[in-house]
Amino acid sequence: MQHLIQETLNRHPELGHLAGPIQRAVQIIVDCAQNKHKVLTCGNGGSAADSEHIVGEFMKRFRLPRPLDPATKEALIRQYGQEGERMASALEQPVEAIALTSQSALLTAFSNDVAADLAFAQQVLGYGKPGDVLIGLSTSGHSSNVLSAMRMARLLGLRILGFTGCNPCEMDELCDVVLHAPDSETYLVQESHEVLYHLICQAVEFELFGK
Repeated sequence: MQHLIQETLNRHPELGHLAGPIQRAVQIIVDCAQNKHKVLTCGNGGSAADSEHIVGEFMKRFRLPRPLDPATKEALIRQYGQEGERMASALEQPVEAIALTSQSALLTAFSNDVAADLAFAQQVLGYGKPGDVLIGLSTSGHSSNVLSAMRMARLLGLRILGFTGCNPCEMDELCDVVLHAPDSETYLVQESHEVLYHLICQAVEFELFGK
């Protein structure tokens, strides 16, 4: 893990101050996955796209092969024969993750019928269990729906990772780890966030599947 972090920070020296938080974030997600828990993600606008991007990197291979465990392979082949062989050779071990931004019917119904700023919190209440991880992205650090999700996650015993810009914000008090991009301009913060979550996804994959 350490060499991946250092390689990326060598390419992006403006993020060098985040080496410690990155390592802590990776360890939190690795612990979550090893204990059969899940990652939840949320954000708005470009950060909503980033939250789904993160899930895409976790739920299938990013850079390393992730072959199924032998017991699952054998069960597929025993149950389904030739089709089971095809499935067993193609399917990959996931890091279980759900983007709260992708539940369009629930999001729109709850936002219309109840309260838009609590739509992510409602999903954390439904999906979240102690030992899970919530990743919230907000370039300003003041997105009310992301902060409400973090409050609910804290109440339920989830670990919380925040991605934001350079300014102090309420995330700092709600999260186990906050990754502050060294900018306040939205698009620049988002550029840093992509570098950071790509690095974290790589490092998590290396720790879980690279040995």
